[in-house]
Amino acid sequence: MTGAPSGGRVLVAGAGPVGLTAALVLARSGVPVTVLEAGPGLSAESRASTFHPPTLEMLEDLGVLGPVLEQGLVARTFQYRDRRTGPVADLDLAVLAQDTRHPYRVQLEQGKLTPLLLRALSRLPGNEVRFGARVSAVRQDAHTVEAVLSDGTTVRGSHLVAADGAHSAVRHSLGSGFEGMTYPERFLVVSVEDDLAAELPGLAPIAYVMDPDEWLVLLRTPDHWRILLPTSGDTTDAAELARLPDRLSALRASADGRAGPPWRVIQAALHRVHQRVAGTFRRGRVLLCGDAAHVNNPLGGMGMNSGIHDAVLMGTALCAVVTGRPGADAELERVAEARRDCALTYVGAQTHRNWERLRVRDPARRSALAAELRATAADPARARQALLRSSMIASLRTPG
Repeated sequence: MTGAPSGGRVLVAGAGPVGLTAALVLARSGVPVTVLEAGPGLSAESRASTFHPPTLEMLEDLGVLGPVLEQGLVARTFQYRDRRTGPVADLDLAVLAQDTRHPYRVQLEQGKLTPLLLRALSRLPGNEVRFGARVSAVRQDAHTVEAVLSDGTTVRGSHLVAADGAHSAVRHSLGSGFEGMTYPERFLVVSVEDDLAAELPGLAPIAYVMDPDEWLVLLRTPDHWRILLPTSGDTTDAAELARLPDRLSALRASADGRAGPPWRVIQAALHRVHQRVAGTFRRGRVLLCGDAAHVNNPLGGMGMNSGIHDAVLMGTALCAVVTGRPGADAELERVAEARRDCALTYVGAQTHRNWERLRVRDPARRSALAAELRATAADPARARQALLRSSMIASLRTPG
């Protein structure tokens, strides 16, 4: 069965944070959208939980920041720690007060953002979200694009925004490459009810814990603490989950030598982690956004944020194409190329550098790194430059 004539309707594959952001950008400009989501409802998975300042500005412009701030935890500082000796340096985002309306991060699981985006989209007429509609392939010609669903039916639109994740069927259908690397470790993400701030003196809401043997990332969310641990790529999931209590006990013992009571684990999951970028973010009437276009390690919280930036910037450019603005197609091409360049030279480079920094083994290099971090935190000008990069503000600025 073939869908109705496309008109100016845009299809969006995926109802995660990126897909729903793209849909909302289009709908607010009067472009009708149909969102095609494979799952039976919004995903409750919450792998991403950090919102950077420029993302907060974009969410504010889309009218959804209020409830994000109400539900989220505002983190005005983040910290580098040495697992063996404690705090190394705290960086205060207040130095960005002249650069952003929101000089802080907000900690909130992505599964709490998507209902807010869906609610905002539902208030605008002429749009639809179809659950249980898995896109398996795309076809396009000079005038339309057609999404082929897993049940064989098709839906037609003027353009399609693919936000269907790292295993994107749309990207595969286009034949676009996805070059990059896979990290040697898996990342074990654990949520606990325990108060880590009571266990580790001086702990900030976001902490990158350096250690040559087992680095960590500690993140406070509104409901619990999350712990990210690097884990062998050669063992079974069951074996790693079985030894999780001992690894957590070692975290507590590293602070004061005591074993303490058992940790209260809410959830634990192991993930393979990749750094990959699609060969192109635009192929004719199809755009790739978020994980469908690029994936990276989670160190620094840039994955979901850069995906939302894709959705806003490419979605805005697409609005101009759909509404017939002169020169809009060339501008969309430029924006798509710029977003791919950002994924390659900024997001990928920054997150990989974060991974390398946490696991430095040489004692002299570790000492030099700690001294550099302390000097940066103590100097407002240096701190501002570092925070412009880590907050992703620099990724959205034109060089020079």
